[in-house]
Amino acid sequence: MKYRILFFILVFAGFWSCKPELNEFVASKGSADFSVYVASGNSLTAGYTDGALYQSAQENSYAAILAKQLEKVGRQGTFNIPFISSEDGVGTRGSTLVTKMKMGFSTDCLGVTSLAPVLSNPSASQQELFQLLGTPVAANGPFHNVGVPGAKVGHLLAPGYGQLNPFFGRFASSSTASVIEEALATQPTFFTLWIGNNDVLGYATSGGIGDVITPVEGSPGLGFAASYEALIQSFKTTATAGAVANIPDIVSAPFFTTVPYNPIVLTDTMQVNALNAAYAQYNGGMESIGKPYRISFALGQNPMVIEDPGMDIPEGMPLPKIRQMKSTELALLTIPQDALKCQQMGSVVPVPNQYILTESEIAAVNQATEAYNQIIAAAAETHNLAFVDANAYMKMAANGGIKMDGVTFTNAFVTGNIFSTDGVHLSPQGNALVANYFIDAINSKYSASIPKVNVSEYRAVILP
Repeated sequence: MKYRILFFILVFAGFWSCKPELNEFVASKGSADFSVYVASGNSLTAGYTDGALYQSAQENSYAAILAKQLEKVGRQGTFNIPFISSEDGVGTRGSTLVTKMKMGFSTDCLGVTSLAPVLSNPSASQQELFQLLGTPVAANGPFHNVGVPGAKVGHLLAPGYGQLNPFFGRFASSSTASVIEEALATQPTFFTLWIGNNDVLGYATSGGIGDVITPVEGSPGLGFAASYEALIQSFKTTATAGAVANIPDIVSAPFFTTVPYNPIVLTDTMQVNALNAAYAQYNGGMESIGKPYRISFALGQNPMVIEDPGMDIPEGMPLPKIRQMKSTELALLTIPQDALKCQQMGSVVPVPNQYILTESEIAAVNQATEAYNQIIAAAAETHNLAFVDANAYMKMAANGGIKMDGVTFTNAFVTGNIFSTDGVHLSPQGNALVANYFIDAINSKYSASIPKVNVSEYRAVILP
């Protein structure tokens, strides 16, 4: 018996002394030079989160997370970021400056209290926020994250863009500097470029009325194709390697998919009859001119009545350009919820055009997105760059979800882990997911072995 006990002791001692050499990860830069990394793009690169730019969000941008991992394969020095010195931050809501949003308790017009995004500091004055955004930090440059909220592809080439966009002006080295000049000031050996979202997003988030979609053709600074090529050529003057990402379809973002097309719930037959009577003249008028538009209500869920200036109604006809929304159209997250609940918006009062994307507007966005993504993929191939198919990954999240490090990612608003409280920009955990996809693409293209991050170590939306 003593011999058997001794045998087992020796076996276990031998087991624990074995080194799991096959499982050891050895970091390697492969064929790329990561010694100086610069990240360029828009708000997604800058770390804009929860509707604002604030310091901890900037520290957890996908670019900052990637920079930490690149330290293990040769990146040198500090990854310099033009920090906003505030945790409430500053963002834009139309022409108004606001702080970031957070999840809090909000009481609606019916007196019902529930969790909803609320401003972190609703009492912050415009003067305070203008001062915060307008405080220059150029003396701390040059910067390695030159992501600029609101920037389109052509904007990155524009001299003096900081005079139009204070998010860039605050860290621009001069009044005539361009974003690409600021990026090249670091003499990068490696770059990432994620740009193009705003070239369609400004149009889409305004319901198709507040901005224009960037045309594919045109000279650098105007057309998407020439501008994108000019950016890549500029980076290649110093960088020998890089990674680019394409543009996700808008339906991947909860900003466009959270509010249903049919939120008008009717439980009273008398109310149904009253609404149908109110639209009887409208229906008769449409029938008289041979148009298919009809507005009708029934018990249960009903599509919203919306404005649609694009309706095919002959000039001079005394018929309003309103109709019921289709299931193939999108209501924006910015639609006033209290107006839907208490002011009969969507039934008696048509929903204003600015809160709706119609079929034709969605088609315009999708056409541009597809064209941009073809340009980005072709540029990656032509210039031997790593390519991140962000569009494909976001589609995966929207259709079944993505699992990584025990975390499930979907495009659900607030609970899906990818997006922050604004429904467009990423949470820190979403940024960690994206950083890992950049790492996958870089490792594949340049035969590198950059270690990935554990996404569970980063936060999603915080609930009170």
